[in-house]
Amino acid sequence: MASGVKPRVKVPKTASAGETIEIKTLISHTMESGQRKDSDGNVIPRSIINRFTAEFNGQNVIDVTLEPAISTNPYFQFEAIVPETGEFKFIWYDDDGSVYEETKAISVS
Repeated sequence: MASGVKPRVKVPKTASAGETIEIKTLISHTMESGQRKDSDGNVIPRSIINRFTAEFNGQNVIDVTLEPAISTNPYFQFEAIVPETGEFKFIWYDDDGSVYEETKAISVS
């Protein structure tokens, strides 16, 4: 497991039925591409978040494959329509097999 990895998510707490909301996510991660060398000339092994998904009440909202060229601390901002009260589940998949999850509830009136 990479050290210092911390997911952060911003989702509105309330919305109207059918409203489009803005979601922001960020995960602290070094995103080592595997192309750099250390001071001894050894290649630093690749260690990146390779996939990000978001679900709302079990239905896929977004599924992204990440490649080594992505920056440190990947940030995503996207919109989603919320038809009902429920829970968003965000999942980041690391090259080392670690999985980082965060959930956020939203109330629809």
